[in-house]
Amino acid sequence: MASVQESIDVAVPVSTAYNQWTQFESFPRFMGGVESITQTSDTSTHWVTSIGGVRREFDAEITEQHPDERVAWKSTDGESHAGVVTFHRLDESTTRLMVQIDWHPETFTEKVGAVVNADAAQVKGDLKRFKEFIEKSGGETGAWRGDVAAPPTGGSDAMPANSTLPDTSTNDPDSGGPRIS
Repeated sequence: MASVQESIDVAVPVSTAYNQWTQFESFPRFMGGVESITQTSDTSTHWVTSIGGVRREFDAEITEQHPDERVAWKSTDGESHAGVVTFHRLDESTTRLMVQIDWHPETFTEKVGAVVNADAAQVKGDLKRFKEFIEKSGGETGAWRGDVAAPPTGGSDAMPANSTLPDTSTNDPDSGGPRIS
């Protein structure tokens, strides 16, 4: 399994950064290799990607979402992956985004890319483009402020809904860290 963890500070309030991140259909504007995302319901998306010559289509579901704190997801078919983005207020006009993505490289090209950290470079580049996009736009292009509760865990050391992937929570309860039952 490959895992990527990256962060970036953006010069916008936490609500602006979060609101833009909920606009999944805008991701191709700043994410390399993402051709399109169609939001099919409040918690479901369909992705078309082409990264390193490997074209994929897959569905993903939002497994947890709390305004101004976190958005977590997992794939429901196709490529096996899960991830979380957390939003950390640094001050009135600065937000830190922390991203963790866990995935299973399938093809030879994907496996080599994971070994040489091409996946981490991709995520880092995507975050830099997000920073440019949100800081230059003057505000978010939309917002979804709904709340999606995490699935029941059955205990503090339980795995997320996609049990082959580790829990992607952070240890910062003020910014969407561990859920306390």
